[in-house]
Amino acid sequence: MSAETAAAPLAALAAERVDHRFKGLPPDADGLSVGELTAQRRNLFTDGFGTPVLTLSAERLTHNLELMETYATRHGLAFAPHGKTSMAPRLFWRQIEHGAWGITLAVPHQVRVAREFGIDRIFLANELVDPAALRWIASELAADPDFTFVCYVDSVRGVELMDAALRGCARPVDVVVELAAGAGARTGARTEEECAAVADAVAATGTLRLAGVAGYEGEVPDANPERVHAWLRRLTALAADFDGAGRFKDVDTIVVSAGGSAWFDAVADVFAEIPRLSLPVLKLLRSGAYVSHDDGHYRRLTPFVRVPGEGALHPAFRLWSQVVSRPSPEQAFTNAGKRDAAHDLDLPCAQVVRRDGTERPAAGIEVTRLSDQHAWLSTAPEADLEVGDWVGMGLSHPCTSFDKWQLIPLVEADGTVVDYIRTFF
Repeated sequence: MSAETAAAPLAALAAERVDHRFKGLPPDADGLSVGELTAQRRNLFTDGFGTPVLTLSAERLTHNLELMETYATRHGLAFAPHGKTSMAPRLFWRQIEHGAWGITLAVPHQVRVAREFGIDRIFLANELVDPAALRWIASELAADPDFTFVCYVDSVRGVELMDAALRGCARPVDVVVELAAGAGARTGARTEEECAAVADAVAATGTLRLAGVAGYEGEVPDANPERVHAWLRRLTALAADFDGAGRFKDVDTIVVSAGGSAWFDAVADVFAEIPRLSLPVLKLLRSGAYVSHDDGHYRRLTPFVRVPGEGALHPAFRLWSQVVSRPSPEQAFTNAGKRDAAHDLDLPCAQVVRRDGTERPAAGIEVTRLSDQHAWLSTAPEADLEVGDWVGMGLSHPCTSFDKWQLIPLVEADGTVVDYIRTFF
């Protein structure tokens, strides 16, 4: 599949009818298609939208897409941003339009979504051992010679299960051996010797093809620049050792992949050091949170804090909720809670207040707690807040922000809604 064959499913998104499934949209839009509603270019604040409503900044989204495209090009990196962040096919295609090699995903359902919307290069950052999912992948590979699929392997047992499920399939499945980030880290073979054993197991099959090595530096224990660089050099040395042993004889490109959203500067540093190997190397970065960035966890951890000369990502989310109770001068409640806002890493932060068409900083207002459907606000003496005010909040952690919303307005700075981002979680 390709952009051309993705046109029909993407058009189907625009044809989907607006109704009760989608939080925050104007009640009088019910029955309109998403495309018809988009064409109306309604204003978020004056044309019937309700609260709570999560929005994405159109300008900031574009800035982030352009910045990471420039960064990857500058450092000679291919880019497969992690799609589990947004699970939004429109954003997948915008990422590809901005230079992405393909899309990284984590589980079979996500691969099915991506394939439905025409993504033909997929990196699965997980070992896949479910027989039904493997047979479906094999059918996709058989039906589409342009489909490129790569996934992790990290155990001999996993290789055996994959081989058993894939016997008789037309095309081998490309795999990369995952090197664990350290003792007690998440997944991956813990030692280079274990990695070699996994590679040997792959070579003994007719159903799998060793394409490279990969891992996730974000799991390095007690991560700091020195430890992360050291682990990444283990990863690239593993690729060189495998190449020297002739393990990549069946492919025409060697994949070396890493890169979350906190240490991609280290990935760029170390991948630039990869020596000349017997085949071209696809240096594949997988950072995903950049697409929306955030106002908490990733704002603190982004490598652009360490290397400001490279640019800066802009947080694109804003959650709007409305003050529904002001029981005391020290306290207020809005109508957005855990069902609406990410809260696994940081609480939302109050940024602005809107009243009668005027927006001002949320001085003296702090979110201290979330209930299912309420945000608890502490209000200092300087806080000017009344029942009915709209409070715009920044969020922390994109992955648990996107997944709470099926249709997210894309909003320009003046409040004009120019598109709607459909998610599939």
